[in-house]
Amino acid sequence: MAQSYRVAILGATGAVGTELLELLEKRNFPLSDLKLLASARSAGSHLLFKGEKLLVEEVSDRAFDGVDIVLASAGGSTSRAWAPKAVVAGAVVIDNSSAFRMDPTVPLVVPEVNAYAAAEHCGIIANPNCTTILMSVAVYPLHQVQPIRRIVAATYQSASGAGARAMEEVKVQAQAILHGQTPSAEIFPYPLAFNLFPHNSPLNEQGYCEEELKMVNETRKIFAAPDLRVTATCVRVPVLRAHSEAINLEFDQPFSVAQAREILSQAPGIKLVEDWSANHFPMPIEASGQDDVLVGRIRQDLSHPCGLELWLCGDQIRKGAALNAVQIAELLVQKNLLKTPVAANDRRST
Repeated sequence: MAQSYRVAILGATGAVGTELLELLEKRNFPLSDLKLLASARSAGSHLLFKGEKLLVEEVSDRAFDGVDIVLASAGGSTSRAWAPKAVVAGAVVIDNSSAFRMDPTVPLVVPEVNAYAAAEHCGIIANPNCTTILMSVAVYPLHQVQPIRRIVAATYQSASGAGARAMEEVKVQAQAILHGQTPSAEIFPYPLAFNLFPHNSPLNEQGYCEEELKMVNETRKIFAAPDLRVTATCVRVPVLRAHSEAINLEFDQPFSVAQAREILSQAPGIKLVEDWSANHFPMPIEASGQDDVLVGRIRQDLSHPCGLELWLCGDQIRKGAALNAVQIAELLVQKNLLKTPVAANDRRST
């Protein structure tokens, strides 16, 4: 009989948490038990899994007893508070927050890129930022053939990156505008419906926001390329749940468009979408609900003989968060990497 595993979802009632639930069912993850955990505010509610109503429990010190894998998607402060306790209880935590991503003792994993890094975990594995995941899946196959020297990224990020309440806020704002009313904003600093603005994460002294620096630092860590030159401009756009990115890549030598297209057409996790006669390329409305990152409009950079341009769209909740986490869990199971860390109590606090 195949082995099965006890899984807990921390943050089960959020946008990513409910997507995790759907993916565990869809992908038939080998579960023997599923525990749904959330804050006191959400405890007592129920979520459907394989036709059965499961109770959402309040997270507590004993909540992780007997759990093999924790899929955490409840924010950085929650992860910092509970992930080490889950590790001490014997679980491996796959964390979707930014809490541990740049901790040198914590692997930052995109299975299509650096699956090998999962073996180095000490109880916690970090899920990268959504924009970083989507970009990494799209450009790493090219990097394997000829190392990328510089990445310039411009992102067009959907409301789903700020959670389910942000998505609902955009809908309400759109209705208000269409009825001639002034929209209000609570989740975002400004109305997002029929609008866009630079990403609302805090700015540093150089004028870069946290989201942009995540793309810089996380890409370097995932690629194991600390000197890779990366810059990004991140923008919020009035799309519900799929991010788009315009990517410019610089190599040491020319990289033919035909070769790039052939490589990406065969790469895991990618769907090539290019109909030049119809001017049809990846769109967020088509990427929503899809597992693959849609890539297209691959072309020579007219300003640089060693440059390539490409465009991508990917579902932020799915591959940008929940699917990547489930794929890491599947990797742990397939490679027999669900070991209890010896030095869990010595984990560096972050």
